[in-house]
Amino acid sequence: MKTVRIGNTNWQASNVALGIMRMGTLTVSQATDALLAAHDAGINFIDSADIYGNDPQLGRGSSEIHFGQAFKQSGLSRDDFYIQSKAGLFADNNNQITRYDSSKDHLLAAVDGILQRMGVDYLDSFLIHRPDPLMDPAEIAAAFDQLVAAGKVRHFGVSNFNPQQIALLQSAVNQRLLVDQVQFGIAHTGMIDFGLHTNMTDERSINHDGGLIEYARRKEMTIQTWSPFQYGTFAGTFINNEKFAKLNDVLATLTAKYRVSKNAIAVAWILRHPAHMQVLLGTMTPAHIMDSAAGSDITLTKQEWYDIYFAAGNDLP
Repeated sequence: MKTVRIGNTNWQASNVALGIMRMGTLTVSQATDALLAAHDAGINFIDSADIYGNDPQLGRGSSEIHFGQAFKQSGLSRDDFYIQSKAGLFADNNNQITRYDSSKDHLLAAVDGILQRMGVDYLDSFLIHRPDPLMDPAEIAAAFDQLVAAGKVRHFGVSNFNPQQIALLQSAVNQRLLVDQVQFGIAHTGMIDFGLHTNMTDERSINHDGGLIEYARRKEMTIQTWSPFQYGTFAGTFINNEKFAKLNDVLATLTAKYRVSKNAIAVAWILRHPAHMQVLLGTMTPAHIMDSAAGSDITLTKQEWYDIYFAAGNDLP
């Protein structure tokens, strides 16, 4: 498993991480198997959020409760994983988001809840989950300072923020924002499409995110990519999907060459980008964790990277 430097620090973590959004649907035994598989694959980074999971008995945040129980049962130590979580979203019983909240009181309470559910004393990193239009950077700065002073959080970042939103928050907080977590993958390529179509007038030339990849590279922020195997936003996976027949044909050719799974090739495609991204796996199946993580050790050629990009339905001007 290769590593990636997180932000501008000397912090090195596996360039493939395990996201536990679906862990709330597992039994403790199944969750333990997922953690052990991740550890065996060389993954040492866990990503969560206080809103993940909505068990009928445990309520929202059940993924973190199951993680805490599985972590204890696994026999693994706190030093085996870097643990990251996020907060700032509220949802109703139907999982519909009702508001964002980045107030000081909410962030402090959210971290306390995360630590209690996960059964740990501190988070290696804590992210603001979504950009709240009512965000007061001074309040967030006060919350971050208090969390650091209490030893509850070591590093900070954001999720789904554009460059101007990052810059606004960074102007107020004393800690360097190390991470921005966004969706990116073979079938979700908007962050690179507009750059390739510079000076064109087609749909792909539209800049939807303010040049986030370029900004992150200049500011030495790590981009963490969620839903790497999805097309659209939670529309489904492109792996073995007949809607993406050409793409799967290309992936199949490369799986034969590199002797890994299609998921591994999809991971390798993201990691081939020079922005040094970190891929977040959402699967809870041990075999899929293992075969996807194998993409960390594959370096695609430039032509293979472009062949995959074309096969996904993209073009060059």
